[in-house]
Amino acid sequence: MTVSTGEAKVALRARRPPALVAGGALVVALCAVAVLHLSLGAAGVGLGDLIAFATGDADAGAEAVLLGSRLPRTLAGLASGIALGVAGALIQGSTRNPLGAPDTLGVNAGAYFAVALAAYLGLETGTLLSGGAAFLGGLTAAAIVYLLTARGVLTPGRLLLAGACVTLGGMAGAEFLQLIDQPGTRGVFLWGNGTLLQSGLDRPLTIGAVILAAALLAPALARPLDVLALGDDTAESLGVRVARTRVLSWLLAVLLAAAAVTLTGPIGYVGLMAPVAVRRLGVRRHLALLPLAGLGGALLVLAGDAAARLALPPSAGFGELPVGVVTALIGGPVFVLLARRTRTGDADAGAAVAVTAPPRGPRYAAVLAGGLLALAAAMLVGLRIGDVDVSWGGVLASLTGSGSEADGAVVFYRLPRILVAAMAGAVLAVAGAAVQSVVRNPLAEPGFLGVTAGASAGAVLLISVLPGAPAALIPVFASVGGILALIVVIAIARDRHGLDPTRVVLVGLGVAVTMSAVTNMMVVAEQMSVSAALTWMAGSTYARDATTLGWLVVPALAAVLFALSARPVNMLALGDDLPRALGLNLGRARLLALLAGAVLAAGAAAAVGNVGFVALVAPHLARRLAGGATARLVPVAAVLGAVLVVAADALGRTLLAPVEIPVGIMTAVLGTPYLIWLMRRTPTA
Repeated sequence: MTVSTGEAKVALRARRPPALVAGGALVVALCAVAVLHLSLGAAGVGLGDLIAFATGDADAGAEAVLLGSRLPRTLAGLASGIALGVAGALIQGSTRNPLGAPDTLGVNAGAYFAVALAAYLGLETGTLLSGGAAFLGGLTAAAIVYLLTARGVLTPGRLLLAGACVTLGGMAGAEFLQLIDQPGTRGVFLWGNGTLLQSGLDRPLTIGAVILAAALLAPALARPLDVLALGDDTAESLGVRVARTRVLSWLLAVLLAAAAVTLTGPIGYVGLMAPVAVRRLGVRRHLALLPLAGLGGALLVLAGDAAARLALPPSAGFGELPVGVVTALIGGPVFVLLARRTRTGDADAGAAVAVTAPPRGPRYAAVLAGGLLALAAAMLVGLRIGDVDVSWGGVLASLTGSGSEADGAVVFYRLPRILVAAMAGAVLAVAGAAVQSVVRNPLAEPGFLGVTAGASAGAVLLISVLPGAPAALIPVFASVGGILALIVVIAIARDRHGLDPTRVVLVGLGVAVTMSAVTNMMVVAEQMSVSAALTWMAGSTYARDATTLGWLVVPALAAVLFALSARPVNMLALGDDLPRALGLNLGRARLLALLAGAVLAAGAAAAVGNVGFVALVAPHLARRLAGGATARLVPVAAVLGAVLVVAADALGRTLLAPVEIPVGIMTAVLGTPYLIWLMRRTPTA
């Protein structure tokens, strides 16, 4: 009998669902972190005051601190964490993609842009109406991602790339709107990176009620999501309406993510990490997974915020570190590891977005001449327009030395800046051509591969550690940071089958996020000017002079050497076997091409900061106009890149003069529609 009872106990223990154990552990951990979170702060209100408050014995001062700031902050973390965790579980379950989350699919960015737009338009929206705007923005972003993937095979890689496109566009649009309001820059930096700061209990309680109601609806989708994990066809045969399940899951996920963005701003990677962590604990069924992912999300947000306040306490003179920076610092490597293991679905098809159309248009010389004429026209327009207009005659007379003193002062003040923009655009375009020649993916621009973010981190590291160092060292550190980031991406993305083009981009995105989080932490730790740092990281040609031109000499030489290496670079497009048969050392050729791309991109980042899309758009346009041969592609791409950056610089100086829009934001705003069009052009990839 005794033996029988013991066996029964063993059997019962073996059958015990892991959800109970995991849920219990999460609840205990969350309570502990919440108590710690409530006890942190500079007001001298500690654990004893917290206990006194719970028993009703707290003094008036401690009660005011807890009710006025501590409790709202903790409730905001709990609510946003639950919302993001449940939203991530819904998206991952409906797409069968462990990398799916509100931020990786662009939902957070869409909601962020909508809230920024409402604020820019001066709409007095209030909490709930602001949440409604965020919901519409997130829903629009989700619809764009759906349209980008609806015509082709819904591979995980393609879905994530579509989300990356929408995220870049949404974030760039929001920054574009917010940088117009310079006095609000500090608040933008905090809210735009996700912060739990609250001014009272009203918003956390109101939005928290919405989140709670939406989260309670989620378990109704648990069974169809479980069946959907078996595949669309199997799920349909078992009676699950797949399309309806996906739509309902996405609607609920968008609602939750929008509520979280409204409350705390976009907190990245919580929706990615929380469901994955719960699955790693052995919980698979969505009836348990959904609530536990919510608890896990809340734990991540509160723990991240507590860690930030302990590591860089504002009471010690550090700036407020947004919790979104901490979650990105943790989530970036998690995303990289998941991308490393994920089957993108593009390995056999090659590039996620392929350019198959043959070269068209006029002869090569005419194309190059047309590009040079466009560059000359863009530079003349750039010299003429701005916060102070100069007539055409005044520009030409100044350039020939016969103009008035006033016109000459304006023209020769603008000229170095425009030359910097042209050179930076040219080397960025060649950098894109170099990286794409190796990865064989038109989306593989240096910004997507973490090179630009690595360069930014290297430059900010120098400024932080050695503030008195010569400015000439900035491009050196930027180049080293960019090259190291690219080496890390290639090393992680490579497997025994080689380089899957989409996996390289996904790993690069994860590395870029991590590097950006590191840069943000250095900005806060060193109390650098947030406004200046934001402008530099967004990419700017403001106040660039002839000295900056010197920084671009080495990248320009690298561009020339790359163009002269046309034969081995062309052979890289032929795969592995044929180049080896023709005597090419494939590994060395790829490494040299990637190093050239890193030097080019990092040099440009050191000169003008993070300017995106040029390295993607210019080589693609050049390939369509002049074909894929490197000797022809590189000059045309360089000219087109220069035209893009000079034109973006002129627009940025003119649209809202005297307020300047950073050139990186202008290129992102102009480049995102092109990127979306590019993905739509290749539905079968």
